[in-house]
Amino acid sequence: MTKEIIEQIREEAKRYFVGMPLSHDWTHVERVYNLALKIAEKENANLFIVKLASLLHDIGRKEEMESRGEKDHTEVSLRLASEILERYQLNGQVAEEVLECISCHRFRNNEEPESLEAKVLFDADKLDCIGAIGVARAYAWAGEQNIILYSDKDFLGTGYEEEHSPMTEFTFKLSKVKDRMQTQTGRKMAQKRHKYISSFFKRLKQEIEQTA
Repeated sequence: MTKEIIEQIREEAKRYFVGMPLSHDWTHVERVYNLALKIAEKENANLFIVKLASLLHDIGRKEEMESRGEKDHTEVSLRLASEILERYQLNGQVAEEVLECISCHRFRNNEEPESLEAKVLFDADKLDCIGAIGVARAYAWAGEQNIILYSDKDFLGTGYEEEHSPMTEFTFKLSKVKDRMQTQTGRKMAQKRHKYISSFFKRLKQEIEQTA
């Protein structure tokens, strides 16, 4: 029964990603889901909660992107996820734990996850922002939002501003991800990814400034 619910919710969640651009499409959810399971197994977290939260954590992303940041996808995801969980009669503690995971998964919100399952989702979602996949997603986002290749903008913002760039995202967010990891497993996994993305943006800066 549990497996059937997961698969049904997976199919329902997919519908929210139809037509989504590459930086935040369904493949992002699949990667986060797989990373979360890997971390959860090592950390002995509740797999059912982690699976549900991973599948539902970004279902509000399309509304945020269509509003160019006026809506917070976390808030939209919480509303939509609550409705979905209700339809599957996943009420009470299960719903509370899943929604807690979703509510604090976003880096920009600065809401620290408290439960183990919330920490697992946070780490899995952040791991998909760094490393080689982090570079790829940063530039996919730049193309989708028609923002510039490189800038020295000195604040993070929403990510939708014209002066935003992947370098801005790295300087004020991605470079700090490894220090925000919540689990021992996540911290270990973040080290290599951090090293790669740091070396990439260091080299990019050198080439832009013509020092390399």
